[in-house]
Amino acid sequence: MADEDKKKPAKAAAGDKGGEKPAKAPKADKAEGGEKPAKAPKREKAEKGADKAAAPAAEAGADKPKKELSPAAAKAKAEAAAAKAAKAAEAEAAKGGKGEKKPAEAEAPAPPPRLFERYKNEIRPNLKKKLGYDNDMAVPKLTKIVISMGVGAALQNPKRIEEAQKHLTQLAGQKAVVTKARLSIANFKLREGQAIGCKVTLRRARMYEFLDRLISVAIPRIRDFRGVSMKQFDGRGNFSMGLQEQVVFPEIDATRVEFPQGMNIAICTTARSNTEAHELLHSFGFPFRGLDASTATRG
Repeated sequence: MADEDKKKPAKAAAGDKGGEKPAKAPKADKAEGGEKPAKAPKREKAEKGADKAAAPAAEAGADKPKKELSPAAAKAKAEAAAAKAAKAAEAEAAKGGKGEKKPAEAEAPAPPPRLFERYKNEIRPNLKKKLGYDNDMAVPKLTKIVISMGVGAALQNPKRIEEAQKHLTQLAGQKAVVTKARLSIANFKLREGQAIGCKVTLRRARMYEFLDRLISVAIPRIRDFRGVSMKQFDGRGNFSMGLQEQVVFPEIDATRVEFPQGMNIAICTTARSNTEAHELLHSFGFPFRGLDASTATRG
């Protein structure tokens, strides 16, 4: 019994230790209003870290002694700086002052073609009086010149179309385009899409320049030339003529021509009849022969 009485107080003591846990200490009161204290912004933290990292580097750099340049190196450095400053001063002077750019010189415009000036000053007033027009806009004038080459032999030799395009570009002063077949014709062994020629359309200044070279240089170089036929008007004020060789133009070097190639030249005007078209071209200096303008009523 005595042993049992000893065990009971021991168990009671143990129950006091492990049964009821002691109360936890109260947490620290939050900031006024129940809000947590604001954290420092990340930028301030990054700046602090950068300052800490820069401080040792600055101290390390301060500890290192600066290298002294030799007299020769110092002299060379000074000369290089002086040359750089002189070059900068020259550049500023060329620009016309500090911070001001030198204005670009305007290029002189190309002079108007000779035949156009002649048409405006001489031909148009004369035609206006001769044809009885009251308005200058009603007087016949040139609209375009179309030069074309038909190269049927290109079906067997593709090099011929390349040479024809090259020569047409040279004599016209404008890139020629290659024309292709629209239909397939079995008798001619022609398929749709095959290159069979080239052409170029001239307007405005290039038109007048080409006509000037055609009348003044190319036509006089034709062999046994006896004048341009009057039958080549179409009845609507347009005129067409053909040349057998491209070498009549001085732009083409005859020694480098492998395939002689002819061409057709169509001159389109605003004339309403063959008579008006004849008067216009004759005023430009076209060498006609044979029939009178009144009898040339083809079409």
